[in-house]
Amino acid sequence: MPFRGDRHGYVPPETLPGGEPSRPIRSWVRSSPGTHLWLAVIAITSLVIALSPQGLDTYLLHRNSSNLHQLSHHPLRALLGSAFWIEDPADLLLYAVLFELIHAPVERWIGTAKWLFVVATAHVAATLISQQVVLVAIRLHDVPRSMAHVVDIGVSYGLAASAGVLTYRLARPWRWLYLAGVVAFFVVPLLADRTYTDLGHAISLAVGLACYPLTREKPVAPEQGPGAH
Repeated sequence: MPFRGDRHGYVPPETLPGGEPSRPIRSWVRSSPGTHLWLAVIAITSLVIALSPQGLDTYLLHRNSSNLHQLSHHPLRALLGSAFWIEDPADLLLYAVLFELIHAPVERWIGTAKWLFVVATAHVAATLISQQVVLVAIRLHDVPRSMAHVVDIGVSYGLAASAGVLTYRLARPWRWLYLAGVVAFFVVPLLADRTYTDLGHAISLAVGLACYPLTREKPVAPEQGPGAH
């Protein structure tokens, strides 16, 4: 069946199969809406931090942290809010690049619902487990009680989970090289520094790797262009 155009036979690119080749950026954003909505919120909160007077920025970060104090008093707000803030607005560009390289391809590959399940599960699991470790360490007097009030914002936990899922997007033998790289990137700091943040990253990576069933029957191939579906 022929496509309908105007009286001159012109057919707008967006009506053709395969997306909007004349609008690659718009097509890319629409193909991974969750990633870009999340990134947009982080950009807004980063702007708020950058423009806040001295003292207010610290208050906002502590209020939206998922540390022990906030988790015990405002658990839902702590878990949800901590996923939308970064401590240093100067890192926004770096996070934007990482979102495009890691979150967006994974969301396009397995779908927004499954991608959201992966990052949300990793964020919650990594936060709760790592903070439980902090609580035990406080009770054993291994760390000061002030650790219950530290800034703990978990944007990077979701990235670690997506990095784990991305392993299954690659064909062999590149898959094993990539896996070795991400394991080294997240596990070596845990073994060396043993911080609760490093533990959270390792847990998130494990969650992403454990989500292999969500990737089954998905094609293992190079990422298609923004206009492809």
